[in-house]
Amino acid sequence: MKLIQKNKNITLIVEGIKEKKGKEVTIINLDEISNSPCSFFVICSANSKTQINAIANKIEKLLLDNMNLKVWKQEGRESNWRILDYFDIIIHIFHGDTRLKYQLEELWADGIIQNID
Repeated sequence: MKLIQKNKNITLIVEGIKEKKGKEVTIINLDEISNSPCSFFVICSANSKTQINAIANKIEKLLLDNMNLKVWKQEGRESNWRILDYFDIIIHIFHGDTRLKYQLEELWADGIIQNID
């Protein structure tokens, strides 16, 4: 079964990303990885800091309104890499060049990777 269908929170996150025109959406299931920081990474790309923030704000609103979930911690409000931490799901919103630099998909390649688009 596809990862996006197994988790309502991930479904809402992907919905928010797509609504704000985020691209290259990738979900990494880290459940089977020992010492992983969470169960899932959701990674996407944006064209600007404005779009990064729009995606983050939309995800926060969708998860709060539909699942009563508040972001636990976030980093990078004015940078090229914004992180939203929901304990079991960590969302990484990158400017394209920054995503290429850090290559999280390669770093966590032992997880189950699903590309959405």
